[in-house]
Amino acid sequence: MDNNTLKLVVIVGSVREGRFGPVVASWIAEQAGLHGGFDVDVVDLAEIDIPLSLPAASPKFAGDAYPRPAGMAALTSALEGADAFIVVTPEYNHSYPASLKAAIDWHFTQWTAKPVAFVSYGGAAGGRHAVLHLENVLTELHAVTVRDGLAFPNYFTAWQDGRPLDPAAPGYAKTLLDQLVWWAGALRSAREAAPYPA
Repeated sequence: MDNNTLKLVVIVGSVREGRFGPVVASWIAEQAGLHGGFDVDVVDLAEIDIPLSLPAASPKFAGDAYPRPAGMAALTSALEGADAFIVVTPEYNHSYPASLKAAIDWHFTQWTAKPVAFVSYGGAAGGRHAVLHLENVLTELHAVTVRDGLAFPNYFTAWQDGRPLDPAAPGYAKTLLDQLVWWAGALRSAREAAPYPA
């Protein structure tokens, strides 16, 4: 990776036993690789120690001194080094998993002035309720949410052999990635030109 390559982190948000998230994350990471605009890294929250108990101080104000568990170092480093994110999330009870909320809440500046796109899956709604809630949360952290995401309703019948059956899915993925790479480049240039006034 050279200094001009944009770094994309794909986050597998579910840690539930038997989860489908890694299948979706693998596919969208493949699409991102084919797109060519990013160097792609997949971060699986199931492989990271993410306690629900948080320190008293806010990560916004504590900065690098924020006391995170040692097992979270790889996640923090990945978020810090990213120029863009794709969050892969299911929908649990009309929202997103607690694991994802905890991972978000342990960080602040790592999300700031960076674009986030969403790939969701679920039943009839395809995870869209989860994405609506995530957009609100990540806007509070000064991230920029990308308008065109991907949603897979009834994923249990809509995928086969690790791929969506809808032939239009790669085209939708390209639209998401085109917007994400535009925002990632624009926001990285802006961050390099001047500190973001958070």
